[in-house]
Amino acid sequence: MTPLARLVTRRPWWLIALALILLGLGGVVGGSLTQNLSDGGFEDPDSEFVLAEERLQAASGVNPLPAIILVVEAEDGDITTPAGQEQVSSAAATLAAIDRVALVQTPFDGGNEAFIAEDGDKAFVLGSLAPISDDEATEVAAAAEEELADRDDVLVGGSAVVGDQVGTIIEEDLQRAELLAFPILFLVALFVFRGLVAAVLPLLMGGLVIFLGFLGLGILNEAFEISVFSLNLVIGLSLGLSIDYSLLIVNRYREELARRGPGLAAITRTLQTAGRSVLFSAITVAAALAGLMIFPQSFLFSMGIGGVLVAALAAFASLVVLPAVLAVLGSRVNALGLPGWKRKNESADELTDGFWYRLSQFVMRRPGIVATATILVLVVISLPTFRINFTTVDAQVLPDSASAEQVGDALDEDFVADFSEPIILAIDAPTGPTGAAEVATYSEELAGLPDITTVVPPVQLDDVTWRVDVIPASSGLSDASQDLLDEIRSTPTELDVLAGGITAAFVDERSSIASHLPLAITIIVGVTIIALFVMTGSVLLPIKAVIMNVLTLGATLGLLVFIFQDGRLEGLLNYESVGAIDLTMPILMGAMAFGLSTDYAVFLLSRIKEAYDQGHSNDEAVAIGLQRTGRVVTAAALLFAIAIGAFATSEITLIKQLGIGTAAAVLIDATIIRAFLVPSLMKLLGEWNWWAPRPLRRLHDKIGFSEAEPPDDPPGSEPPERQEAATA
Repeated sequence: MTPLARLVTRRPWWLIALALILLGLGGVVGGSLTQNLSDGGFEDPDSEFVLAEERLQAASGVNPLPAIILVVEAEDGDITTPAGQEQVSSAAATLAAIDRVALVQTPFDGGNEAFIAEDGDKAFVLGSLAPISDDEATEVAAAAEEELADRDDVLVGGSAVVGDQVGTIIEEDLQRAELLAFPILFLVALFVFRGLVAAVLPLLMGGLVIFLGFLGLGILNEAFEISVFSLNLVIGLSLGLSIDYSLLIVNRYREELARRGPGLAAITRTLQTAGRSVLFSAITVAAALAGLMIFPQSFLFSMGIGGVLVAALAAFASLVVLPAVLAVLGSRVNALGLPGWKRKNESADELTDGFWYRLSQFVMRRPGIVATATILVLVVISLPTFRINFTTVDAQVLPDSASAEQVGDALDEDFVADFSEPIILAIDAPTGPTGAAEVATYSEELAGLPDITTVVPPVQLDDVTWRVDVIPASSGLSDASQDLLDEIRSTPTELDVLAGGITAAFVDERSSIASHLPLAITIIVGVTIIALFVMTGSVLLPIKAVIMNVLTLGATLGLLVFIFQDGRLEGLLNYESVGAIDLTMPILMGAMAFGLSTDYAVFLLSRIKEAYDQGHSNDEAVAIGLQRTGRVVTAAALLFAIAIGAFATSEITLIKQLGIGTAAAVLIDATIIRAFLVPSLMKLLGEWNWWAPRPLRRLHDKIGFSEAEPPDDPPGSEPPERQEAATA
């Protein structure tokens, strides 16, 4: 950090100019590049349902799942009349004329009477596409919406339209979230810093990281398939981390400014202390989110790569650009303070008489009771997690105003059978009559399974490939349909059968996530423990931090189940519960909770260790560390919660869950965990907090960190156990 401090103080204007150039590139180029992000990415490329679809595509030249679904409502109330049939035929002809639409089925051409609603007032039309990418399918969906926009009697839906409408709504959500979050963030930062100049700096760093994040995602999308959902994570995490790190840097700089005056010494000491905490925090956040990159689903991979990118950019902005700005500003960082709001630096007396110091003393006088009560509260909040149900992205994530959601509702409510969500079987059979007989026999066996509406007669696509569609009696994501899929896959046959479709996609996605989860957990937990050991030299403190992160995650998931699965606050949050949580949410929340909880643990433990290395006893170091970080970490958590919580206004339920879940994790960790559980457990462990086996202690002496700076305040009296520990 010392060479970095020399660089930013000697060449501040060069670094600021570089940041402005990068900001311009991000704004001009990054915004346009993000228009090319993918709308899909929830499947494992090696899963059975993908292999089934590839087999059927190769044999037929058509994507087996209908990507565009039209619901046509009869103007005279009867879709079977000549006028009604003409409505259906004209809508189907419009769809068929769109480039890359390979097959169109109606109740009167290629379909059957199940395509007609029970009341006879409407019918659906299925449009299947040529074998094209998700991005190309989205383009076809947009063309279909445009071509049929003037048809009041036609609703346009289907999986491709869901992707197109999700992407459009996310763009609108991002703009609304930014407009909502920035003014609130500025007002809170103004209150925290008591000055206009200092309050603007975190927001400037946040804006820089957002635009650089857009640029980075756009470039990475040329090499990988990056999901459009990652934009929300990039914006929320960019604002949150940049504000967190900027608060820490600016707060410490103002302390050093009052102690040493403007110049190299203040910048150097700021980077050696707060800067080091920022670096460790960025490493742990990046490592936690990098755990998502081992999943084959591009949705999770995109979230992981976006998180790593943002953590690196936030560290760059806070450790290079912000110190350069502070070097130029000097004491003017305190300029434009509001009347009566002049900030007063903490004195030595205030360190032992502030609110957070007194709270820690209160907690450490009765640590067993406080720790037990706190853990019980978190466990109770976590209990709903044990009854969590899962779903995945489909039309239900969209608002009621979206045509794709209206199509989904119509298919569920008005039709006897939903041919848009079949379980599709790709069967390789011997050529000739023998193979045909075996396929027919197998199809008849399937018809006897429970919860089936019908089994469509087998269709031969080429010499060896057959297609059989099984129409479930329930929706594609229901438990009954999943049980039916298991029955189909376990039905004995000598044929080579692969199962695809919506149900298979969800079941295979869940299986893929479960199989990759142990490695992801190992990466996240392992890097967290290693990073905190290098910083503290302790073995027990990192393990304790992991346990507290698990409690935070459990409480966060419990709240998500309580709110979204149980359908609470539907009016306030403007959503409609589907009785389940998105399948990827526990993974996302796990990575976010671990990364951000460790973020605040680094801030707190760095100040505790600083006081401990300066000679204070364990208890006194805990109290001083909590007092030093209490105000700034509380402000950082509040600002982060505002930045990411703004996505509660999203019209996409998945994004609502991500925003509210992340905000809840941050607030739980910054209040319940930090104020009560950390000091109580550190009191109970005493000097054992700093224990490590002798080999690891020697390793830490070589690669770890300690405070060489003389204490700012006279050290407290050292208990005998502290003297013995120091001798050891």
